[in-house]
Amino acid sequence: MSPIRSLTPAHLALGAALIAVVAGATGYGLAHLGKAPDPAAQAPAGGRKVLYWYDPMVPAQHFDKPGKSPFMDMQLVPRYADEGPGAASGVQIDPVRLQSLGVRYATVERAIFADELTAPGVLEFNQRDVAIVQARANGFVQRVYGRAPGDVVPAGAPIADLLVPTWGGAQAEYLAVRRTGDPALEAAARQRLRFLGMPDGLIEAVAQRGRAQTVVTITSPIGGAIQTLDVRQGMAVNMSQTLAQVSGLSTVWLTAAVPEAQAGQVRTGAPARVELAAFPGEAFTGRVAAILPAAQAASRTLQVRVELANTGGRLRPGMYGTVHLSGAAHPALSVPSEAVIRTGKRAIVMVAGAGSRFQPVEVQVGREDGDRTEILAGLNEGQKVVASGQFLIDSEASLAGLQAQPLSAAPATPPPQPQAALYETRGRIEALTTDSITLSHEPVPAIGWPAMTMTFKLGSPALAKGVKVGDRVAFRFEQKPDGPVVQRLAPVAAQ
Repeated sequence: MSPIRSLTPAHLALGAALIAVVAGATGYGLAHLGKAPDPAAQAPAGGRKVLYWYDPMVPAQHFDKPGKSPFMDMQLVPRYADEGPGAASGVQIDPVRLQSLGVRYATVERAIFADELTAPGVLEFNQRDVAIVQARANGFVQRVYGRAPGDVVPAGAPIADLLVPTWGGAQAEYLAVRRTGDPALEAAARQRLRFLGMPDGLIEAVAQRGRAQTVVTITSPIGGAIQTLDVRQGMAVNMSQTLAQVSGLSTVWLTAAVPEAQAGQVRTGAPARVELAAFPGEAFTGRVAAILPAAQAASRTLQVRVELANTGGRLRPGMYGTVHLSGAAHPALSVPSEAVIRTGKRAIVMVAGAGSRFQPVEVQVGREDGDRTEILAGLNEGQKVVASGQFLIDSEASLAGLQAQPLSAAPATPPPQPQAALYETRGRIEALTTDSITLSHEPVPAIGWPAMTMTFKLGSPALAKGVKVGDRVAFRFEQKPDGPVVQRLAPVAAQ
C-alpha cells in the first residue's frame, strides 16, 4: 500500500481551476439544451428561407419553429419562401404525377350563350274559348241526345229538345200577320219573336211551314269538350238556366311555373317550345300569351301562359310538359362545366401556370349552356384551366396550405357590350307604317322561331321606303327587350 502524499498549496490551486472549467462547460451546455433553436439555423445548406412550419394534415395552422405536430404523430414540415405566393404562386406537381393523374386542360374562351329558360307546366283548357248553353224560355225537356260530361262534340251538335208552350201563341200571331202581306207588320212580328228568345232558324222554319213549332233543339255553338251537362229528359227548365258548358279544343294553354328570379327574362309574345312526356322526341311550338300578374307565395314562381295549337286534338288538358323559352344569344367568357369545383359557398377553378404550377382561383359563375359554364368574374380570356383531375390537384393545394385566390374587391370594370346578333329570314309584308312592319315570315332556326305572322319595329323610317304591302322581302332583325327590331330590309324578286 503506497503511502499517502501530502498536498501542497500549488496542487490545491490547480484542482480548483480544473473544477471551475468543468462547471462552466457543464452550465453552458445545460443553458443551450433548454434554448429554442433559431429558425434560420434550421435552413438547409442551400440557404432557402423558411417562412413557417405546418402540419400537412392541418395546413391552415402555422408554427414558428419545427417539432412534432400537436395534432398528429408526425414532424412539422417547413414552408419555404420560394414556395409561397410571393415568388411563384401555386402548388407545384411533378409532371410524371400529372401524367399518371390524366390531367386535361381547357382554355378560357368566349362562347355563345342563349338566354334560354326551362320551366315545368301543365296543359289547361283555353278559358277564352268557352260556350255556355242556356234555355231561352221556360219549358220542358222533351228529348236528350245521350251526351255526358267529357264528351267531345262538333259545332252544332244537338244537346236536347225543349218544348216551349208559350211560343205557340206568338208564332200563330206571326203567321196571321204574315198572311196580310204587309212587309212592315211582318218585320215587326218577326222582331217580337226574337225578343221572346226564338232563334232565327226557328222563325224561318215557322214561316216556311206555315204552322207553329213549339219544340226547339238546343245545340252546341262550338266544337269541344262538354264540361258540365245539367239536362235530363222530362225536367222543367227556366229561362236563362244553364244546360251545358263546352270548352273548345282548337287551342290549349300550358301554364308554366317560372322562378321569380328568372321572370325578368320572359316577355309576352316570345316564342316557346314545349316537350310533353306523352310524345317523347316531339316538340310543339307556341307563343307566350300572358304573364299572370300575381306570384305564387308558396313556390315564389310566376305563372306564364303559353298558347298552343291543338291540331288533331292530341293535346289534352292535364298533361305535364316542359316549356323552353329562348331569347337573344350573347357571347360570354366560359369554361367547361367539369372544370368548376363547387363547394357550396363558392366556385373554384384550378388555373395552370408555368413550371407545372397550379393556382386555385375563385370565380363567379353565370349561366350553363350544354357542357359549358359562363364565367362572370375571376378569369381572363386565354387562360389555361384544369378540366380533368382538378380535384386531386385541389387536394394537393389544400395539403400545402395554399388558399384560393379570391375575387377582386375592387369594382369590376363593365364588360364590353357585345355586338347585337342579327337574324335573317324572308317574308311577305302584311302591313306597313313609318315605325313598324307586319310580316308573314319563314322560320328562324337560329332562335327556334317557326313560320308566323308578327309585327316588328323599324330601326329607321327610311327602311319603309321603296316597299309596299304584298311585297316579298329579305330582312335582318335583332332581339331587344321591348321586342324585335328590323335593321335591314330589301325587296326580293318574285320567283
